[in-house]
Amino acid sequence: MEECKVPRHVAIILDGNGRWANKRGLPRSMGHREGCKAVEQIVEDAARLGIGYLTVYAFSTENWKRSDEEVGTLMQLFRYYMKRLLKVATRNNVRVLMIGERSRFAPDIIEGIGRLEGDTKDNTGLTFTIAVNYGSRDEMVRAVRRMMEDCRDGKLSPEEVDEAAVSAYLDTRQIPDPDLLIRTSGEQRMSNFLLWQSAYTELYFTDVLWPDFDKEELIKAIEQYNKRERRFGGV
Repeated sequence: MEECKVPRHVAIILDGNGRWANKRGLPRSMGHREGCKAVEQIVEDAARLGIGYLTVYAFSTENWKRSDEEVGTLMQLFRYYMKRLLKVATRNNVRVLMIGERSRFAPDIIEGIGRLEGDTKDNTGLTFTIAVNYGSRDEMVRAVRRMMEDCRDGKLSPEEVDEAAVSAYLDTRQIPDPDLLIRTSGEQRMSNFLLWQSAYTELYFTDVLWPDFDKEELIKAIEQYNKRERRFGGV
């Protein structure tokens, strides 16, 4: 690992909590709980490996279509682990950000997100970004609406619209584009995650279910990343 170049920004699609539980004859809620524990640990591992930015896809705009029971369980876990995450972030000098449209969440969750971001804003280590109620198409639609509003109000002209301008209206405007995107559980699709930002991102797919993804698996992904010759539109 010493000879590997650590990617500046790693993004992860957390997949396989339900299958992890089903394989063990456990309720899906247990898979989600174990998945939360894996998130806690991977934040510490990423910070210690020297990764500058870690972004995880925790709850998509499509996840609201799951059963009321499962969504309710996820919301309760979110409340619980926001408090635990604050301790992890404080201990590891981690700054926490949330991306996605948060107005659909209950007021106490919105307040908790604000507190988590506010209490860690001055931390100077890893920036840990959690995508909640996030979908890349929804993000782009919201960005276009804000751009149109600014054009209407004279704050932006059509001539000023370029890639940099669009990026500045996205949820991820505070962080760089990912260098490496990992998806667990064997699925090989983007699932509406960071579509604009991942134009030149290296993709890594693993059959490991998310609750079983650990530091060793993260290092495997980084080692594969190092074997690739990155090209940005060149030959």
